[in-house]
Amino acid sequence: MGMSIVREMRKCVPAPAGLGVALAVASLMVFSAAGQTPAPAKTPPVVGTVKSIEGSTMTVTTDAGTDSKVSVTDTTKLVRVPPGSKDLSQAVTILLSDFQAGDRVLASVRCAGDPPVCEALRVVAMKKADIADKQAQEREAWRRGIGGLVKAVDAAQRTITIGTMTATGKKDVAVAVGKSTVVRRYAPGSVKFDDAKPSSVAEIQAGDQLRARGVRGADGASFTADEIVTGSFLNIAGTVSAVDAGAATISLTDLATKKAQVVKVSSDTQLRKLPANMAQMIAMRLKAGATGAPGGAGSAAGTAGAPGGATGGPPANGGPGGAPGAGGQARGGGDFQQLLSRLPGSQLNDFQKGDAVMIVATSAQKNGQPTAITVLGGVELLLQATTQEQASSILTPWTMSGGGGGDAGQ
Repeated sequence: MGMSIVREMRKCVPAPAGLGVALAVASLMVFSAAGQTPAPAKTPPVVGTVKSIEGSTMTVTTDAGTDSKVSVTDTTKLVRVPPGSKDLSQAVTILLSDFQAGDRVLASVRCAGDPPVCEALRVVAMKKADIADKQAQEREAWRRGIGGLVKAVDAAQRTITIGTMTATGKKDVAVAVGKSTVVRRYAPGSVKFDDAKPSSVAEIQAGDQLRARGVRGADGASFTADEIVTGSFLNIAGTVSAVDAGAATISLTDLATKKAQVVKVSSDTQLRKLPANMAQMIAMRLKAGATGAPGGAGSAAGTAGAPGGATGGPPANGGPGGAPGAGGQARGGGDFQQLLSRLPGSQLNDFQKGDAVMIVATSAQKNGQPTAITVLGGVELLLQATTQEQASSILTPWTMSGGGGGDAGQ
């Protein structure tokens, strides 16, 4: 079936409203199909994270934020499945002593009493360590993915053309969306990947931001997506006129519209500042790409794909058509989003009046302010070397906690 058990238990945060119940029901359908006897329909399953285990009683913090006590008896079926499981074909029997705090569980129960005590008929577990490994792998997959502005959508062929910015200039990439590709869309006003809703190719429009994980084509002009997330966002480039730490806002003048804009900064906003030498290297490459000059634009520009050399972080991977070179330098290309994700995080008070910034933000909700997804400072030279379209291609949404890995630079 299309719904995976992992969607039920892999996250350590509440599922979007209405989704947890649907996923629990879907998982129970899987269990029933495997020859198991489900809990009575009137008793919903307990889904959450193990808080503690005392004797034969397991305390589970549910995704609704409440604690439920689950009693395990000699007849309770206890199994473990790996993250990513779609059924119980890989389930192995475990003991109560194998459970630990932090494990994700789905328990079929029958409850009685006030406060209720629930007797478990079956507990399906995903181990905390297994989930952490899976999430680390997915974060890496997103980091090695691709992002850009949607230029065209061919719903019949299930192909999306995006404009990307590499270290050698603009490049169009055809993203293939298969029938098994997971398609999600950011919720209006939200900067959280975990709030993204199931979507379809039909909802994607030109001008949307898109991020995908999957497999790059050898030519760098194609990409086969395993998962994509899209959204409609504001792209703002301008000069900071004020920073209000108390209100957590940045005020700036949009260079494109010449209008004042106030952007909210949340705990999920990525704040980054380019070191001066890195900004110069990137600007040199952007100018070279715009004029059709060789991508190298001098030997110094070749380090633009290597934030490790400028910031002390890990070396960058090569982008399309390039592989990591000596000292972490990328040859031939490089996804700027990968580069930016490796920069160390900044604080709001690191931004001052007069700073040039590029911002990707949510569209403003009714009677509200847009919320910044990414704020990048130290971009004076980049704004001189790029058009508004190029700047929009450089910054793409990247707040993919959980499935997408939270802050990719963390």
